Amino acid sequence: MTTVIEGAMSAMEFALPPDLEAHEPPEARGLSRDGVRLLVGSGSSVQHHRFADLPTILTPGDLLVVNTSATIPAAVRVLGSDLSVHFSTELPNGRWLVELRKAGGQATVPYRSGVPDTRYDLPEGASVTLTAPYSRDRLWEATVDPGAFGSMLGYLRALGRPIRYEYVPRDWPIRYYQSVFGTNPGSAEMPSASRPFTDRIVTTLVSAGVRFAPVMLHTGVASPEAHERPYPERFSVGEPTAALVNHTRQEGHRVIAVGTTAVRALESAVGPDRTVQPTAGWTDLIVSPDRGVQVVDGLLTGFHEPRASHLDMLAAIAGTSLLSECYREAIAHRYLWHEFGDLNLLVP
Repeated sequence: MTTVIEGAMSAMEFALPPDLEAHEPPEARGLSRDGVRLLVGSGSSVQHHRFADLPTILTPGDLLVVNTSATIPAAVRVLGSDLSVHFSTELPNGRWLVELRKAGGQATVPYRSGVPDTRYDLPEGASVTLTAPYSRDRLWEATVDPGAFGSMLGYLRALGRPIRYEYVPRDWPIRYYQSVFGTNPGSAEMPSASRPFTDRIVTTLVSAGVRFAPVMLHTGVASPEAHERPYPERFSVGEPTAALVNHTRQEGHRVIAVGTTAVRALESAVGPDRTVQPTAGWTDLIVSPDRGVQVVDGLLTGFHEPRASHLDMLAAIAGTSLLSECYREAIAHRYLWHEFGDLNLLVP
């Protein structure tokens, strides 16, 4: 496996064996949520653990920044066709970014033949109408009509199903796509780095002197076929979190983001004086090795696909050498990828 630098983008080139894709939740594999594996990259060493070991790995004074966005069932079938709509992100103008998908294999594949002003009828009198392409003919800006439900979020909660890609061969209820921190519905795909946390793990961490701070970022669809750069997503960093992050750094302790979404939210709230400010709005921030990070010292995250743009962020936090070593070890020791897979803690 090698790391290739292309201008501002670092892309890890490696082959992901299909049998290392997590095809089902850990609970279906006979594990508890916190029973998944945890690969720890720290300094120049790589260590193998279970996620339940996390309280013994972190140190008193560490601050875990968690995303409170909850997953919505954002996939809806189109009446009278083999198409589905994935509802990605609600825009400030009330429209939505959506992705059209068509039946293919065990799940769906991108449908790239959308045409502006095309209306698609959805169950229970709802509809979506394409207005303009947004990215690579995959994402569209669209107007929506939720029918009698009043809002699209209400409609999706009632009639949607969780977004699922082909590596997960069957549907799972929405509860399998939630975390203990998810209190603000809005993410089209699960902020999966926080999935293994349980009430017991959180209590044990707090008892050990590890602190928590919430942020919110609603993540949109990130089609695994596209490897696109992030696009604007709604986020907020509250005053208590900003104060706690700044205080943690002043004390010389570590700020560890739980998930790439938490990194984007925190780094989007950094002011000119390199402190975190209470901020809310939309962020299109791209974290790369060229930009670096301002306030994040470590990252707890899942394993990302070859050439995924998230690998830029990981390289910015951990450095390419440690990151490459982690991925070599993960493949050699058969860690599992995707939202139901194993975790990687990067604390350089």
